[in-house]
Amino acid sequence: MTNDQRVNRVCNSLCDMGFDVVVLCRRLKSSAELDSRRYSVKRFRLLFNKGMLFYASFNMRLFFYLLFHRCDALLSNDLDTLLANALASKLKRKKLYYDTHELFTEVPELLNSGFKKKVWLWIERKCIHRPVATYTVCNSIAEYYNEKYDLDMKVVRNLPTSKEMQPYEGRENILLYQGALNMGRGIELLIEIMRQIPNYKLYIAGKGYMDAQLKKLAADLELTDRVVFTGNLRFDELHALTSQAKIGFSVEQGESLNYKYALPNKIFDYIQAGTPVVCADFPEMRAVIEEYAVGEVFAAHDAESLAKLVRNMIDNNDKMLEYHSNCVSASKVLNWENEQKILLGIYEE
Repeated sequence: MTNDQRVNRVCNSLCDMGFDVVVLCRRLKSSAELDSRRYSVKRFRLLFNKGMLFYASFNMRLFFYLLFHRCDALLSNDLDTLLANALASKLKRKKLYYDTHELFTEVPELLNSGFKKKVWLWIERKCIHRPVATYTVCNSIAEYYNEKYDLDMKVVRNLPTSKEMQPYEGRENILLYQGALNMGRGIELLIEIMRQIPNYKLYIAGKGYMDAQLKKLAADLELTDRVVFTGNLRFDELHALTSQAKIGFSVEQGESLNYKYALPNKIFDYIQAGTPVVCADFPEMRAVIEEYAVGEVFAAHDAESLAKLVRNMIDNNDKMLEYHSNCVSASKVLNWENEQKILLGIYEE
């Protein structure tokens, strides 16, 4: 709940509709205290915090909490909360809504894990028709689910709220990645290119299970003074950092369908901050870059090609100012104030 902007935005929109919202999540030893919210947050301490035992224990805590607390509707965020919500909604005869933030069964971590993937597919197959409404972050994922399960899944994109934008001139020599530090995100490439881009720093804003591995890579390449790991930042802190960056990256790699169909919120966060984007050559991301001309698409898979692309961008100040100007125009369209109308329509029905 520290850095999940989609959940925060949806909760605020539901509060605007008059709902009394309670968010259920877990608490880790490293969990930061939350800033003031319009909704309540209940955090569970669990015996297990990794692997299948974590998911099992979390769903069990979630199920019994839902079973014995009054509510009018349930909202499940992602497949890893769907089982508990589906069982509780059935026993309590309450409406269930489902917001899937990604193509969960096709994440890189499950590609070579046959048993785990089968378990998640079984849960998805058994529970996916229980919600009265389902929605996701982009057309490709919605079409995948609609075809596979004969659904009418809607699309509510992961757009940020409108914010004040800082001018591009005068920004610091910062390159930025924001998001989870997980497999297939292309973060290793970003660290490697810093050897070929002097006078710049790479800020990596987020946490994940590859934290230690990525820090070791930076140390091995003697880049610890120019690769900065911030950890998870509060929403306002992250926007302030993004507003100072010259380029924002979303360079997912690999054959995962989850990444191929992805439309990450960080792309729209960069645009809302007026920060030119470099993204992977995947359909949903490429479509945004081409439609709004806010950056470049990276089609290769090696550090040398990415470093060349970045150098060409930062050496062409006129082009970067044009990308920034296009971000300003795009931000007036690609914002939560516009997108939430779709969300409100789903719940008003």
